[in-house]
Amino acid sequence: MDDDRPDVLLTGLLFYDLVLTGLGQPPTPGEEIWTSGMGCGPGGIANLAVAASRFGLRTSLATVFGDDFYGAYCHEILAGQEGVDLSLSRTANGWHTPVTVSLAHGDDRALVTHGQEPPYSQDVLMGDPPEARTALVHIEAEPRAWLAKASANGTQIYADVGWDPTQQWSTDLLEQLALCHAFLPNEAEAMAYTRTDSAVAALGTLTELVPVAVITRGGDGAIAVDQTTGEYAEVPALAVDVLDATGAGDVFGASFVAASLGGWPLEERLRFAVLAAGLSVQHPSGALAAPGWYGVDRWLHTVRDPELRRAYGFLVDRIPADPGPPVAYAPVTPPARQ
Repeated sequence: MDDDRPDVLLTGLLFYDLVLTGLGQPPTPGEEIWTSGMGCGPGGIANLAVAASRFGLRTSLATVFGDDFYGAYCHEILAGQEGVDLSLSRTANGWHTPVTVSLAHGDDRALVTHGQEPPYSQDVLMGDPPEARTALVHIEAEPRAWLAKASANGTQIYADVGWDPTQQWSTDLLEQLALCHAFLPNEAEAMAYTRTDSAVAALGTLTELVPVAVITRGGDGAIAVDQTTGEYAEVPALAVDVLDATGAGDVFGASFVAASLGGWPLEERLRFAVLAAGLSVQHPSGALAAPGWYGVDRWLHTVRDPELRRAYGFLVDRIPADPGPPVAYAPVTPPARQ
């Protein structure tokens, strides 16, 4: 019997991103700096949606669009260009789409956002969530009711978490991992929430709370344990020149889910996610920087380093025979509507 459930269920806040790259130095008050690069496109939860859809996953997104140019543009990109199912999403009259300006400098970026909370919550958008193979979730201090419903209907929950601006790192948040199949924090978040002093120690604590624990380590790669298969894996990062790190963690998460749905061994899942995230930071704007199968296939055909070819040789049997057309990267400005 065909499984017509969505492969990935998503909900969260959407942004219109304007990314400026190539800054020689961070700006200071009273100073004007000219940049060498710019890109625009949907951001926020769209980062996960586009990254997943470009790997051929049936992706269902519940979000809110403003009734403005930014909302209409993001809706067209997600539904028309990227094939994301927006049947759970809503357009809010009189509410504007949040706009973020990202100043990318070195391996990091500074963000300035204008916006306000949407008129529909995640729980209102989701209601009784549809059955899905997986859901990619950003857990927060206040649990979302839809998450428990999704877990109860058989959806495997892959969760990440954000930086805690209060610096309290309440361990109560980790109680939500009882609903989750996998948890994918970065190294700083993992150590802070588990009260440990190394990524390895944090991983040991997390394996007691969730079947699959993954910790991303930036330039040091990623480590993970999958208790369902008894695997441990540690992989290095890909050596790349970073143009814009916006959304790299989201690309990592979506890629890990895609490989997990394919039943790949843990080391392959990690290498694939590290590769996809590494390819994404070479382009501006998080969502439209996602490489998809096309980008991975193109990269593999250009690799000359023998060690890299050995490490990623498994992709020869993983990349679809038709990796699809070239992906559309972020335009400098959105095209004029016809």
